[in-house]
Amino acid sequence: MEDLSGRIDFYIGLGLALSSSLFIGGSFILKKKGLLKLSGKGSVRAGLGGHAYLREWLWWAGLLSMGIGEAANFAAYVFAPATLVTPLGALSVLVSAVLASYFLNERLNVHGKIGCILCILGSTVMVIHAPQEEEVSSLESMAEKLKDPGFIVFAVCVLVSSVLLIFVAGPRYGQSNILVYVLVCSAIGSLSVSSVKGLGIAIKELFAGKPIWKDPLGWILLVCLVICISIQINYLNKALDIFNTSLVTPIYYVLFTTAVMTCSAILFKEWQHMVLMNIIGTISGFLTIVFGIFLLHAFRDVPFTADLLPLFLRRGRTDMQAASWRKGDKNPSCLHQPLLESEDMFREGTEKAEVEGDQGF
Repeated sequence: MEDLSGRIDFYIGLGLALSSSLFIGGSFILKKKGLLKLSGKGSVRAGLGGHAYLREWLWWAGLLSMGIGEAANFAAYVFAPATLVTPLGALSVLVSAVLASYFLNERLNVHGKIGCILCILGSTVMVIHAPQEEEVSSLESMAEKLKDPGFIVFAVCVLVSSVLLIFVAGPRYGQSNILVYVLVCSAIGSLSVSSVKGLGIAIKELFAGKPIWKDPLGWILLVCLVICISIQINYLNKALDIFNTSLVTPIYYVLFTTAVMTCSAILFKEWQHMVLMNIIGTISGFLTIVFGIFLLHAFRDVPFTADLLPLFLRRGRTDMQAASWRKGDKNPSCLHQPLLESEDMFREGTEKAEVEGDQGF
């Protein structure tokens, strides 16, 4: 019976994670549309510190969509382990990339499409080989894990690095380097997921009839979650306003997933009981995602058209050259004959024009 209940919880968490990706992927598009609309009106851009987007209904629609997605994501963490929920966020990459090509006219070349596919494949592999977290069923056990020296060191490193990114790197490189603002969102996001997991445990205990409101840990986690989400929204807006949506979304995904997986491994000791096959599978899935992100980022400005294909792959050119070859001398190589014949014809045409010009004089 317990196994059946656990399986039902698993599928509920899976469904919530999938719906979360749809809403979050769509929220990027709505927010970007609102920011572009404000930019067209001459308002101060969010990337330059402006907050005119607070008066734009499209931005609020995007925020509502993201809120629904985050709520579904929140509930998914209650029913399923973080190692399942977090990698499924790759689907938001696909959703936002496809919608951006339709509604934002942001062209995603072949390299970008392959990168999105690799992100999804890598996430699938990570889900299949995902480690199992230690069972945390009460706020008391959650409090013990939060006191672990490893997690304290991790949290301090996240906070210090975020402060440096915001106040030192942001003013200097925030307008030119996409990683600055996205790293802030990702690092702070790892702490928000831990807060969500703790609040999920508190909600379960609340429904079980326990006086959770008397425990200060639940309120501390709630305050931390609100602060973390506020920081994430602010700097994600800046990244979306400055850089291409098809780039922000996947890069944010891979960095956020890395931070969350690291945090979960430290907090819930997920890697202690893994076999070698699952370790290799998890690392391989992550590297596949990284390679997909590399394709998206490194080749974003490389145009890919039919003119870049090899000559033998261009059907129209090949047919034309084949017809030209059939009319000419068939002794030379058929591979080079059309090119040589074209040059000869051009030379003959030039000489004929010169002769006619001389005759005219």
